Amino acid sequence: MSIAADLKRIAQVEAPIIPLPGSGQTWRRFRALSLWAAENLSLGRLAEGHVDALAILDEAGMKPVSGATYGVWAARTGSNGTTARQESDGWHLTGQKPFCSGNGVIDRALVTADAPDGYRLFDVTLDEHVVATHQDSWLAVGMADSQSDTLEFGGPSISGNLAIGGPDFYLARPGFWVGAIGVAACWYGGAKALVEHGTDTLPPISSDLVMAEIGHAVAQVNAMRWLLENAARSIDDDPYDTKGEGRMRAIVLRHAVQLGATQVLGHVAAAGGARPLCHDRSQAQRAADLYVYLAQHHGPQDAAEIGRLALSGAAWS
Repeated sequence: MSIAADLKRIAQVEAPIIPLPGSGQTWRRFRALSLWAAENLSLGRLAEGHVDALAILDEAGMKPVSGATYGVWAARTGSNGTTARQESDGWHLTGQKPFCSGNGVIDRALVTADAPDGYRLFDVTLDEHVVATHQDSWLAVGMADSQSDTLEFGGPSISGNLAIGGPDFYLARPGFWVGAIGVAACWYGGAKALVEHGTDTLPPISSDLVMAEIGHAVAQVNAMRWLLENAARSIDDDPYDTKGEGRMRAIVLRHAVQLGATQVLGHVAAAGGARPLCHDRSQAQRAADLYVYLAQHHGPQDAAEIGRLALSGAAWS
């Protein structure tokens, strides 16, 4: 089955029953994301984008287009990035955006753009508003099936009812930081699958050194799960982030999960040696996918942000 068909199946059957963030069942949401990612990290990335889009639309008091698969395209680039201007016939998008996951797979996307009145978000139809794909803009072996191309936007006007929220809605809403944790749930799922499939290739009797590597990896996976479960409880206890803890919670959790998943990559490779990564295509793809997916994390910048938040008086323990 193709990744498009798998995503459509998730969108039609599974995503409609996934709890919304802060609904009292946020761990169920994170667990579903981890399971999709464990099945296939590129699929997990696209499924995460779809359910994140549904949550964003709900937060804005809007409904998705029935039957459509969605993504969220919010990466920013330099002076030629995506911009929006309002004219008499509606909004017009121009410019380019990198890392548009699901190009050629999904139907619609929530696309961010810089506008004169702030940072805007639009619900766009891909076949109308994507006017060009930058060839060879996604050459990665890892996450290859996510098709995260650099795209050029244009096309007809976008009606005002497809402008999501007001200026700066996308970044200012409480759900932004919950969505950031959703990505970490996918990292966790990818790391867990890597360990589970790695142990399947080990001999029935392995050395203590191999068992130590597996033990390190299993410990990291369990720690990631407990972090996500605790974060889910905190989100459900304060769904509108009235305590102002959402930013710190998300950045710290992503930092910890990224470090844990990176260590899992090393421990699984040390336990199994080269054979699983050379002779088992699916395991090699899992490792490559996880490495690339984790690379989207801005570790030093986020660590510096954690330090600034701590010194400013934000709760950190």
